[in-house]
Amino acid sequence: MGNGTIIVEKKRIENIVFITGTRADYGKLKPLINEAQKSFNVSVYVCGMHLLEQFGYTYQAVLDDNYKNVYCASGINYIGKMDVDLASTLIDLNAYLQEVKPDLLVVHGDRVEALAGAISGMLNNILVAHVEGGEVTGTVDEAIRHSVSKMAQFHFVANYECKLRVLQLGEKEENIFVIGSPDIDVMVSSKLPSLEIVKRVHKIPFQNYAILIYHPVTTELSAIQHHIQQLLNATEASGRNYIIIYPNNDLGSDIIINEIEKYKDHERFKLFRSLPFEDFLSLLKHAQFIIGNSSAGIREACVYGLPAIDLGSRQQGRYQKAYLRNVQHTREEDKPILSCINQIKAYKIASSYFGTGNSARLFVEALKSKYEESTQKKFVDIGATEQAIQNYINEVCF
Repeated sequence: MGNGTIIVEKKRIENIVFITGTRADYGKLKPLINEAQKSFNVSVYVCGMHLLEQFGYTYQAVLDDNYKNVYCASGINYIGKMDVDLASTLIDLNAYLQEVKPDLLVVHGDRVEALAGAISGMLNNILVAHVEGGEVTGTVDEAIRHSVSKMAQFHFVANYECKLRVLQLGEKEENIFVIGSPDIDVMVSSKLPSLEIVKRVHKIPFQNYAILIYHPVTTELSAIQHHIQQLLNATEASGRNYIIIYPNNDLGSDIIINEIEKYKDHERFKLFRSLPFEDFLSLLKHAQFIIGNSSAGIREACVYGLPAIDLGSRQQGRYQKAYLRNVQHTREEDKPILSCINQIKAYKIASSYFGTGNSARLFVEALKSKYEESTQKKFVDIGATEQAIQNYINEVCF
């Protein structure tokens, strides 16, 4: 326009696409999907690890929940290289979005599928909501998580600490909502299957057991084999029973799987490529402890007051001992791991640090409050930064 006025398009939220790429993020998104479809037109885009046979074809769990609109990106040939898989997802997702034309994309966490969703939203003028941003970890995932936050208009974080980190990224405070971890909605509900049913369905023979989940740390590729061997040595020496769940599909997962499968006939180890989310939660609730480097040991274990043994650097910085007293941390060496296993009885302490079970309601209420929102983003300086800039201008420029 002649007067230089900039017109910024605003979006009214009616049609929402949830993007899920793994069994883990689906467990978080499921309560939000169920609640959102009561007020919005909802579609679910299924991609990533869900579509890999090696990890249990978990897309079927999404289909079994009978959503009205579900699309599986079955044409993508995932090869286990994060950059190539990101590019492949972007191409398929772009074609899907041109057809569906949503107003909002909802992504979770720090996986490349979430990054693909954020990039597609940003470049196609679609609003993006990021669930569980503002967290820190000890891997490349942290950079992905913060990158997704920078491309999102709405931020649904687990606690106030995470809100402060998103503020540091220059995001609008009025668009940051503390809702807790959405999977807690399921954890504290009455909808979990009984332990007896879960054991029977999955042929788990153990009376007492622990859960082991160990993911690759991509920046420590050369040490992965040693680390998983030390973990398995310690758990075998403990004389306890273990339910072992395969890792995610990050670089190095094949090394972990190869070591785990050496124990497939062990009488005290029961191996699973994947488990339905509710079944996993039922097993977690009644376990003696959880061990490895999965976020489940940090996020979910504390809800049940379940002792957790966190290994290595993957969850580094994600929690503070003052808030989570159920967690022991140690390095990936057999003797200190075994020492932690022998002390688990002292760590049965519950915490509501990541929420109380009302995330889905808070999520939908927040979206309804944002009747219209601009896709144009602007970096918001925190007060200290603004003052520093002004001081610099005063001292240097004048």
